[in-house]
Amino acid sequence: MSDPATPPYRKFPATPNTAPFVNCETLDWAILDRLRAGFLGGTAAAGPYWQSPADLAHYDATYAERIGWKWDAVLAELTRRHWRPRTRTILDWGCGSGVAGRRVLSAFSPDNFDSLHVWDHSPLAREFAATRARAEFPSLAVAEFADTGQPLGLLVISHVLNELPADALTQLLSLIARAETVLWVEPGNHVVSRQLITLRETLTPTFHIVAPCPHQNACGLLTDGNERHWCHFFAEPPPGVQNDSDWVRFGHRAGVDLRSQAYAYLVLEKNSASDSELSALASQLSASPSASARILGRAEHFKGYARLLSCEASGVSSVELQKRTDPEFYKELKKDASYPLYRWTRDDRGRIIAAERV
Repeated sequence: MSDPATPPYRKFPATPNTAPFVNCETLDWAILDRLRAGFLGGTAAAGPYWQSPADLAHYDATYAERIGWKWDAVLAELTRRHWRPRTRTILDWGCGSGVAGRRVLSAFSPDNFDSLHVWDHSPLAREFAATRARAEFPSLAVAEFADTGQPLGLLVISHVLNELPADALTQLLSLIARAETVLWVEPGNHVVSRQLITLRETLTPTFHIVAPCPHQNACGLLTDGNERHWCHFFAEPPPGVQNDSDWVRFGHRAGVDLRSQAYAYLVLEKNSASDSELSALASQLSASPSASARILGRAEHFKGYARLLSCEASGVSSVELQKRTDPEFYKELKKDASYPLYRWTRDDRGRIIAAERV
């Protein structure tokens, strides 16, 4: 099965007329440095940090675009599995500049939705995200979210866990309980990934896990001996980014690695779906879901063999592949870990002797 085309990279995209145009020549580094210091230092959790529309415009053109590459990777995987949300309404919660909601609309086509609602604790962010969405999808109804307590459709959550105080997390969990579908992408570091795993365990009684997990069992990373591991993956930048002078200059000045972006994520579907719908969903994930495996992080390569962390229904374990056993797959693991599900054939020592994409 061939992968869908990689979305084209964006060359510091223009913003609507309500916010200043941003490109590498006009970036305000006082804004970008202040925002990045807040993200890295944890002060972003203290409250709204957007001070002006210019803050959001500069962020949207740079740091948010890199987050967009993570969303592109998740959405490309779902497209490859022929999965799409059943609902026609989207709530982008904690929207920031709104990049997540816009990426979801682009991936699944705005024609498949009736409305996009945005919410953020910052009124500036809500206004910016709504304005950007209206400019990009003029035929779509876009509005700021007003909670009426009704059931929700598709809930989009992006990069919020490291900023949420306890009361805000409680609010978010109440929204998740009312959602039909959840698309949730977070940074791929150990702390945030383990937080997302904990939340996964609380949500499995009412939700079916679409991705990344190849099973519906308890997370194998919670077993003794796996404390140092975490569930994360890597999104490659679109072709052309690393040769683009603007992006290269931005990466050097900002001190960020443009080669790949680590992310953790969850895609959940409410268990209220019918048995036939869940059966169809399972067949989309794999011809034999219980036999599927997923590589967490990246494989480690040594002289003559590779070692990888395999997530399966039976748990998470470290397995090896001898280079001489399957030279092509050994080589593939070095350059491409974006394909999500495999089925292993193992020898009597547990080593992989054949790998099949499923």
